[in-house]
Amino acid sequence: MVRNVAGDMAELAPEDFYLLSGVEQGMRFSEWVRRDKLPDYADLTPEEVDYRLDRCLDRELVQRKTIQYEGYQLTFEGYDALALRTFAERETIDGVGSPLGFGKEGDVYEAQSFKPLALKYHREGYTNFREVNREREYTADRNHVSWMYTARKAAEREYEAMEALYPDVSVPRPVDHNRHAIVMDKFDGVELARSTLEPAQAAAVLDLILRELEKTYDRGWIHADMSEHNVAVAESGITIFDWPQAVPVDHANADEFLARDVANLHRYFARKYPHEVPRGVDTDALAAAIADGSFGSVRDFTEK
Repeated sequence: MVRNVAGDMAELAPEDFYLLSGVEQGMRFSEWVRRDKLPDYADLTPEEVDYRLDRCLDRELVQRKTIQYEGYQLTFEGYDALALRTFAERETIDGVGSPLGFGKEGDVYEAQSFKPLALKYHREGYTNFREVNREREYTADRNHVSWMYTARKAAEREYEAMEALYPDVSVPRPVDHNRHAIVMDKFDGVELARSTLEPAQAAAVLDLILRELEKTYDRGWIHADMSEHNVAVAESGITIFDWPQAVPVDHANADEFLARDVANLHRYFARKYPHEVPRGVDTDALAAAIADGSFGSVRDFTEK
């Protein structure tokens, strides 16, 4: 798990951020940045680079390797610090609070501001780098793909999708983004997989989620990673979150992704609520109805 660096921010000087930004700049060209290139990248003297490197190494904001040459790389903590500084300069947030959740591809914290917000750091590439690079279209055509690039592109895609969908689709309101981090409204509800829905509500909730996917498609997007783990259920309704794998409807595999989303959702509900949600549903026909805007109820697609 990546450490929360919010408590370190007050101790860091502008020159520490120059150093971190210099390492970030160098990582655009190579995985490890040579020590002798850092004065130019960071716009610091060699002596100042030495001092700032020691401070950043002590705080685990950068890491060093010395096998073939002395090179440096940002850690996720260092990348977090750069994003936090930008949000502070923009006055997007005033501070970072308690964790809200940790997932395989992101960490989410409460963000302090004039209203309840959430701060999400994307972690794609931190533990499943090769798998993510195979799956994400925005890394497919690059020869040099770092975890930093992968996480940043994931955040950009998620923010782009939420901006396009909010408020017409029930997604978190996007507030700001920088690098691999997104600030959004904090939303109510419990993850569907952990919710305690009354069985009598199951079919209606599934229909509600599928109608949101219909509106999503109508606005030009497909979630492409739908499951019981990225829907929040509350008394006020549902919220669909985690959009980094979203694709536009003109994507070459759009129909396949939509059909998979629909099948994943139906499979979960039919398994957990077998008496309320019919198992024999033609999910391909259901996905096609969502795409053409003719969806009514999942029961309409029960196979005869």
